[in-house]
Formats: sequence, structure tokens, C-alpha cells
Amino acid sequence: MIFLLALLIGVVAGLRAMLAPTAVSWAAHLGVINLSGTWLAFLGYHWTPWILSVAAIAELVTDQLPSTPSRKVPPQFGGRIVMGALSGAAIAAPSGAWIGGAVAGIVGAVAGTFGGAAGRARLAAAFGKDRPAAFIEDAVAFLGAALILVLAM
Repeated sequence: MIFLLALLIGVVAGLRAMLAPTAVSWAAHLGVINLSGTWLAFLGYHWTPWILSVAAIAELVTDQLPSTPSRKVPPQFGGRIVMGALSGAAIAAPSGAWIGGAVAGIVGAVAGTFGGAAGRARLAAAFGKDRPAAFIEDAVAFLGAALILVLAM
């Protein structure tokens, strides 16, 4: 089950790179997942979820701009892979399986990146514009992250 949750938080990272670590950080900060004594303990520190929240909000805003590059170009794709690995590792760390969690997070991030791009393109074509598709993708990512963390409790 833990690897499935790590995979799914990776999918969230593929949809919105900063949302996954932000959700995991809030969960660690609020005691939903216990990262104390691990190399990921910094995610639960007082300022970490706030800093990541600002980054996640900035990502949601900049995603709406027409000048935002594709999520599939190397810097954006790489960032999603790193955030998926970090988030997956954090989900699995309390059980001592952070390496497997990181791998599952990477696989999820790749799937989320390509699947999210394809789904958003289809939605944008159906709506005739991108903005509604982007908002739907935001909602799916946010609700997915929340559900994953509830299941991780």
C-alpha cells in the first residue's frame, strides 16, 4: 500500500511539481506522517510547509501564463521527477522504505507528467481553450494529494 501511495504522490508531482512536496511537508508538520529521525525531517520543520506553499501557489499562477514552457522540456520534467522522488520517499520513509518510495515517486511523476499533458490537451480541445482544462488539472492534483495523505494516516 505504501508504494502505491508513493506512486500516486509522484503522479501529483507530475501534474503540479510543487504541490506534492507541499502536501507531504504539511502532513509531516501536522504529524500525519512521522519523518523525525530521517533525512527528510526538514519537511516537517516550522517554515518548510510555508515556503513550499508559496512555491506551489506561484506554480499555480505561472501555469496559467501563455509563456510557461511545456512540462515535458528537460528542466520542468527533471523538476517533476525530483519532486516525485522526494515526495514518494517521504511517504515511504516512516516504514523505512524510502528508496522504494523514491523509485515509485519517480515512476508516478513520469506517468503524471505525460498523462497530465495528454489529458489537459484533450480537455483544452474540448473546451476550445486551455484555462478551464488547467483549473480542472489543478483540482485533480489538489484533491489527489489530499486523498493520498488521508490514506497515508
